[in-house]
Amino acid sequence: MNQPLSRDTPAIEMRNVSCRFISPDGKATIALRDFSMSVARGEFVAVVGPTGCGKSTTLSMITGLLKPTTGEVRVMGAPVDGIDPRIGFVFQADAVFPWRSVIDNVAAGPLYRGRSKSAAYDEANEWLRRVGLDKFGKHYPHQLSGGMRKRVALAQTFINKPEILLMDEPFSALDMQTRTLMQDELLQLWGGAGSVVFVTHDLEEAIALADRVFVLTARPATLKKVYEIDLPRPRVTSEVRYDPRFIEISRDIWHDLREEVQIG
Repeated sequence: MNQPLSRDTPAIEMRNVSCRFISPDGKATIALRDFSMSVARGEFVAVVGPTGCGKSTTLSMITGLLKPTTGEVRVMGAPVDGIDPRIGFVFQADAVFPWRSVIDNVAAGPLYRGRSKSAAYDEANEWLRRVGLDKFGKHYPHQLSGGMRKRVALAQTFINKPEILLMDEPFSALDMQTRTLMQDELLQLWGGAGSVVFVTHDLEEAIALADRVFVLTARPATLKKVYEIDLPRPRVTSEVRYDPRFIEISRDIWHDLREEVQIG
């Protein structure tokens, strides 16, 4: 795990992965079939596909929470073996402690990783400043709007300096205006540092954020096509949607995705 890595070593590599679940009544369900994906270090990848096709299953296998039935998953060149502290998560549901203040929630990660209390709270205050919540440190999660709670979630994650960030529809519960603001916030915080796998149902969100978009087929999901998103960075997500190239890419991906949605 501490071996020096070549810059060419992918941050994440899934090789011919299949995943099968056995239900309580003994029926087998194949969630992924012969799926391969490679994510470079510093790359932002989005995964789209029909509802229930297995997009989130890919994240579970990268984290080590789920083992593939066949194939191999590697992180930083090594086979996945349990939870990796270099991986951060942001999900649709807020992973905050409701009984703790905002500052206590953000400081929890560094404290758990062995930082001193003063250092952890100094870092937490800095990250709250970066996400625009420096005046809300003493508030509790229930006192915040949905967008503000999501900013807390981003601060909670980025304070741990993850080398890989996994995001499972993190902004889907937000209204359109707040979602657009959070997408820009994410791009500014990320800034090309670390690798991101972002699962979403929102095709425009995927194109606005990612370097590449992986399109999955209907279940049992496999890779249908990978699209290079050749839009310049830095991006402002509210503006890039009007770029003629954005519209062209969106039309092409939707053509592929619509076929799978109809099948599903």
